[in-house]
Amino acid sequence: MNVEHVVECNRQSDPMASDPAKSDELILVDVFDNPVGTASKERAHRESLLHRAFSVVLVRDGASGPEVLVTRRAPCKYHSAGLWTNSCCSHPRVGESTVDAAYRRVAQELGVQARDLREIGSFIYRASFPSGIAEYEYDHVFVGGCEGELRPDPSETDGVRWMPLADLADELIMQPAAFAPWSLTVFPMVLVFLAGR
Repeated sequence: MNVEHVVECNRQSDPMASDPAKSDELILVDVFDNPVGTASKERAHRESLLHRAFSVVLVRDGASGPEVLVTRRAPCKYHSAGLWTNSCCSHPRVGESTVDAAYRRVAQELGVQARDLREIGSFIYRASFPSGIAEYEYDHVFVGGCEGELRPDPSETDGVRWMPLADLADELIMQPAAFAPWSLTVFPMVLVFLAGR
């Protein structure tokens, strides 16, 4: 199943300036994921402050084995626009558990209910972008199923694909530039986890 959206986007030299969530308070952490303070989403990304985040990969049973939901970032995203990535990624709010945030954002971004999310690991990564902002995240990786018909929010996602594991593995090797930076760590973690089930 593929879903495509066309979104008109006024490209700005500073795409974060129009991000509706730029004032959200993120949880700053140390390298052990201990909270050390808070900062607005905009400040955390402009000053490259390590903050808590999560990546969700939704899985379903396909005709020839497990399939994972891969999404393409909408053209108006403040970085990595148009690149493929995991099913959903975001940040927990202050006072919100990471897994609760993952369930919330799956519903908001994809219009489905996540089921049985399980954290399979975490990692720290940093990526800089031409606009001058950076992602510096302690990323928790969750795997689970979902219920309902996909209805992606076009401001977040403009394409989705359910991909067999072998096809995803091939694309990661042959076309790594088509994927958002964190995906090159998230997807191998998930592929190893699913292969061992």
